[in-house]
Amino acid sequence: MVEELGGLSVVAFESRRAVEFARLLAHHGARYVPAPALREIPLADQPEAHRLFDEIEQGRVDALVLLTGVGTRALIDAASLRRPQTEVLALLGRIPLIARGPKPVAVLREFGLRARARAPEPNTWRELLEELDRTLPVQGLRVAVQEYGRPNRRLMEGLEQRGAETMSVPVYRWALPEDTGPLENAIERILSGDADVVVFTTAIQLDHLLAVAADRKAAVLEALRANVVIASIGPSATEALRERDLEPAIVPAHPKLGYLASAIAEQAPGAIARQRGADEPDGARSRTRAR
Repeated sequence: MVEELGGLSVVAFESRRAVEFARLLAHHGARYVPAPALREIPLADQPEAHRLFDEIEQGRVDALVLLTGVGTRALIDAASLRRPQTEVLALLGRIPLIARGPKPVAVLREFGLRARARAPEPNTWRELLEELDRTLPVQGLRVAVQEYGRPNRRLMEGLEQRGAETMSVPVYRWALPEDTGPLENAIERILSGDADVVVFTTAIQLDHLLAVAADRKAAVLEALRANVVIASIGPSATEALRERDLEPAIVPAHPKLGYLASAIAEQAPGAIARQRGADEPDGARSRTRAR
């Protein structure tokens, strides 16, 4: 077994793929600390999804932006509760479908649909708007946007600045986990210095971490800036961190968990040593094991 991390404490807020991520980090010798920060709750009756398909049928939607694979699938599944799935897919086939990244593209392919355009990496709202400028100028168009837990305000503003009328289509939302104990434990570790690396895999995890911290929110933010190395995957998570003046030291080249685990293994010891003033990464490792 490779042990680049030598027992470093890695706090991760991932929920859906926590077991897989724990296994990947354990392979590199990390001391994995699970702190799931959210649970996904489908909206009860998906009124926005049904309204979207009504308006596509009426010719009142000119394009649909799909931001996540999970949301794309949820949108199709929700609409298929009221219409035959063949009809749902036929309606989607009437309009240009714009994908933020590879996951919506993969889901569309499963259903026999194709994206008219796809934002290049790193798949942020900026690349998405630039791709639309190149392939589908939105001046005068009504553009629906499938949301993914938290509204993408900058994307919506960018579309409206380009002369589009926008329509938000949230198809699922996030809630705190029913058991916030692991998240509270993570907060204690961050504040006490017993966390070497913290890992954010979606933007809403930071919101929930700070919500649970409550009146200790400012202290948690300061500890994150000063005492730990932050790893982030995906453009939305990285952008949310930077909005709080938190700069991730580790951002993998590709937004996948395997790449993230490898990047942590390769970069965390050196980043910790630099942060704590040690000359060699081994200094960080020895301090961690001595806790």
